[in-house]
Amino acid sequence: MRNESIRYLIVPGWQGSPDDHWQTHWQNSLPNGARVEQADWQMPRREDWVGELQRTIAADSSPVILIAHSLGCVTVAHWAQLAPLQTLRQVRGALLVAPADVERSNCPPPLRNFAPIPTHLLPFPSQVVSSDNDAAVSTLRALELARDWGSEVGILSGAGHINVTSGHHRWDQGFAYLYRLQNRIEQHARRSA
Repeated sequence: MRNESIRYLIVPGWQGSPDDHWQTHWQNSLPNGARVEQADWQMPRREDWVGELQRTIAADSSPVILIAHSLGCVTVAHWAQLAPLQTLRQVRGALLVAPADVERSNCPPPLRNFAPIPTHLLPFPSQVVSSDNDAAVSTLRALELARDWGSEVGILSGAGHINVTSGHHRWDQGFAYLYRLQNRIEQHARRSA
């Protein structure tokens, strides 16, 4: 991976990631940072979001690491089920932060069309990071999603939804999870070589 020019692709969740969200800070600080821009952040449609993720990845032939938050994590899981092999091969790994459980009873109505959440193994290394007090996903459900997707998992204590509301603006400690994922990607590449 060190000799490749990796594109870090930010995949925001419902309502997007504002200027003071850690995803925006990361996009501006990581080399080759880019963002999936959805047409409608308020009333997301699964087909539209998955399609835009596909178009954004395919628009550039460089390898990609996905950095998703909340509904963006579920979008990645849906995309991975449907994506053409050529595009799947571009994705080296995914950091999936605070995945939203769109199957929970109190899920906001605009997100329900993303259910059911795919339970297939992701075809690339992945890292789920969640919190033990996230209103969008229980700890048990985050662990289930990580298991289903074949992801390593980290559960933070008292970090809420890992967004601006929970005080995560720059979220510099999150880079440790990205570096851990990148090490797994490199190990995976060496084994595959």
